[in-house]
Amino acid sequence: MTVLDQDAISSIDTTGQLDEVLGLSEHLRDALWRVDSSRATPVDATGGVIVAGMGGSAAGARLAIAALGRRLTRPFVVADGYELPGWAGPSTLVLCSSYSGRTEETLAAYDQALDLGAPRLVASTGGPLVERARRDGVPVIPVPGGFQPRAAIGYSLVAALEAAALAGAGPSVREEIEAAAELAETLAAEWGPDGGDEAKDLARALHGTVPVIAGAELAAAAAYRWKCQFNENAALPAFHSVLPEADHNEVVGWAATRELGRFSYISLEDGQANPRNVVRAELTAELAAAGADPVLRVHARGSSAVERLISLVLLGDLVAIYLAVLRGADPAAIPAIDSLKAALSER
Repeated sequence: MTVLDQDAISSIDTTGQLDEVLGLSEHLRDALWRVDSSRATPVDATGGVIVAGMGGSAAGARLAIAALGRRLTRPFVVADGYELPGWAGPSTLVLCSSYSGRTEETLAAYDQALDLGAPRLVASTGGPLVERARRDGVPVIPVPGGFQPRAAIGYSLVAALEAAALAGAGPSVREEIEAAAELAETLAAEWGPDGGDEAKDLARALHGTVPVIAGAELAAAAAYRWKCQFNENAALPAFHSVLPEADHNEVVGWAATRELGRFSYISLEDGQANPRNVVRAELTAELAAAGADPVLRVHARGSSAVERLISLVLLGDLVAIYLAVLRGADPAAIPAIDSLKAALSER
């Protein structure tokens, strides 16, 4: 199948995952209101911010760290496991992000934060996590239900950005979020099923390949998002790389890839990155062409850091859905994750 019209998409995407992607602008705006409704108050967290979360619920924090970049004045990290960093304590704000409110790693991190006396903030739809937060008087950012966790990226991103501002770890970027919402609305029309072919052509070019997505600085966080969306929505093995580090090891292997399988290379690029990283992106794409087919270069759109990041995220999310359709893969189905969780519950 190479057709990517509404009928073709609807025949595979029976749960409307494409509509959730196209609704990113609305999600960003709604998320700001939901943060306000939590009545969370500023905390002078001199030790910084820790976001405890897994998978899609941690994705927003990874993007937030990239969007704030050098504007961060205190540590801001993701704890994607059962334990918080050793330096967590009363001086660190811990944002516990779990879409379902049942993620076992995040529940463990919440309990540890409580034991350490760390101020907490919760972003969730409900479950045991919200029950504990209500019990302890911890503010809850109410995330709307009905999404796949990875589709709630606008909510997790805004929650993390606002947590950084509340903790004094970074500036408020609400104006950038509003501008990014406007840009996302424009780009959704441009790249959606009734728009132009840029996102669809990327999906067609990547179909049948193992994608490797690379980027530097802000684009590196977007590259990881693309990888995860290809994994979950398109049911594809996919990998991500970070520049300039990949130039010190990975580039050596590209010449051998043709004998191993068909790999593609996607270079996500931000024109406002460090000038040396801009040059590296171009040169690395040329080196990847020794083994990758195709090599695709994708440029961020927008003015502010949040806008540029959102443009890359939205494009990647759409490409992943289109790839799922080309592959005949239900973008909502994650049987491997479901079976793993079931097995863990019995151990």
